[in-house]
Amino acid sequence: MRLGPFLRDESGANRPYTARGQPLDRRAAIQQDLFGNTLGLKPNQLQRLRHTLRRRVGQNEIVSAELARHLAELSAETNRQLGVLLDRKGSVECVIVGDASRMLLPDIGRARAGQSRLRGLRLVHTHLKGEPLTRDDLTDLALLRLDLIAAVCVNEDGLPGRMHYAHLLAPNPQGALWNTEELPGVHDTEIGLLKLLADLEAEFARTISVRKTDGVERAILVGLSLTSRQRALDSMNELTELARSAGVEVLEATVQTRREYDPRYYIGKGKLQDLVLHSMQTMATTIIFDSELSPSQARHIAEETSLKILDRTQLILDIFAQRAQSADGKLQVELAQLQYMLPRLAGRDDSLSRLAGGLGGRGPGETKLEIDRRRARDRIRHLENKLERLAGERAIRRRQRNRRELPIISIVGYTNAGKSTLLNALTHSEVHVENKLFATLDPTSRRLRFPRDREVLITDTVGFIRDLPKDLKKAFRATLEELDDADLLLHVVDASDPRADEQIAAVEAILDELGLMAVPRILVLNKADRLEGANLPLSHPGAVPISALSRRGLDRLLIEAERVLWAEGRSTQPLFEVAQPETMEAQQAMAEEELPARAG
Repeated sequence: MRLGPFLRDESGANRPYTARGQPLDRRAAIQQDLFGNTLGLKPNQLQRLRHTLRRRVGQNEIVSAELARHLAELSAETNRQLGVLLDRKGSVECVIVGDASRMLLPDIGRARAGQSRLRGLRLVHTHLKGEPLTRDDLTDLALLRLDLIAAVCVNEDGLPGRMHYAHLLAPNPQGALWNTEELPGVHDTEIGLLKLLADLEAEFARTISVRKTDGVERAILVGLSLTSRQRALDSMNELTELARSAGVEVLEATVQTRREYDPRYYIGKGKLQDLVLHSMQTMATTIIFDSELSPSQARHIAEETSLKILDRTQLILDIFAQRAQSADGKLQVELAQLQYMLPRLAGRDDSLSRLAGGLGGRGPGETKLEIDRRRARDRIRHLENKLERLAGERAIRRRQRNRRELPIISIVGYTNAGKSTLLNALTHSEVHVENKLFATLDPTSRRLRFPRDREVLITDTVGFIRDLPKDLKKAFRATLEELDDADLLLHVVDASDPRADEQIAAVEAILDELGLMAVPRILVLNKADRLEGANLPLSHPGAVPISALSRRGLDRLLIEAERVLWAEGRSTQPLFEVAQPETMEAQQAMAEEELPARAG
């Protein structure tokens, strides 16, 4: 609270008043212009500190010798660190009082805030033990984007000695964030400060302009290891692939080991500050966490940094939003996004409240936050109703299809396991294929003709993933209901992936949740040509190794699919139009004889 004019009271004495005209004690009035630990200071010391606000220094010098001596003498007398914030005109904006080893800075607001601009303030403070700039000093320099920070060492006689200072650096190949220098004294601190700051801001603006023109998000990935670090690293590898699929440039992936999640920041606050500093070095724009953050965690992390904060769920939802092509898929993605965002809506300003009017609307009315929440809930109900109608239409189409007595084969599996490639290889189709997670999202159905001229319907479904977001799983339940009518499931696995067993378990867990474990299924080990050994096929007896890209092993897969559909599936008629051999071995031999004739 700044002081108002000095007015004469009833006794004729001059007394300080606040801006509202209320009398204020002189000791309290002096302390209003100071920030920090003023408890225990004498009135004379408080008055001398307040007089510091009247001093000025040159625009191109770090600090004047007079101001440095003034701060050093008071610092030695009070045994406390003292500091001043100077603007670019050389005026003292604030006087800060700390303790013997550190000082806390006031909230300097968002003036001149931005990646291409510095704050327009420099901090000059004292160090009682002659130490150089500390890690906290340099962190404040970077996080607050100060013009410069300087530490004046106080000698034993109370006079200023050496001075250390640092300023930020523009992005550079070495990744250095700041530059530190040392001066032997405070009598010559002219360093051409204004030109230095102008050049720095111009370089910041040029770099950011180049980064913005390419339109690529640059992210640092963050994971947390609570039990197995190797499992956390495997999960980070998958998060890296998800980010690549979303079109994000991954700058770095880091994993922190802790006993438990931090309830406020998910990771430790010190680790978060290091990430913010590193993001400034690498010009990162986003931090992506390998877990679903709670609304409170996301809010607190965002308050500590100006970067975009995403979690694993948001990243997957963004990928689905990019890949959804059909009307059903777009509605399902929008529903999942709204369900995810609804509990994370938070108000920022009470001034956004407004009256609603009418019966029941008199009084304070709804805040903007409540209006946003109500609109989101209304939209969610609308989408759910629309998806229910579409699910009913799909059910009718399925019943019509079932009347034709065509057996149905559904391809399921982990994302990027090669399901679409297998569909193309079996049906000679041209479904979009790309080496990315969730490259194809909307289900695709094609006719498949078996060697003995029996047709089936084969469907490629959306890929599964570990820890599939519950909102997304709920939204896509209508699409996954297509699997209920499947007579056979082809569970495709990337056999070359070292996490193949975990992926198999993740897919089976989702199938179990959908009530599909009773449907006959064949484990298809795709990309088997990349295997160096036979450990994976041996660990899953009955699995069919293939290479969908080179079409190796497809004949054996068709024979096995025929056998399962005829012997165990729901098909009521044999798949063969001719008389069947008495033994299965003879049946397979007959099928193998006719495969080469249909290879073309």
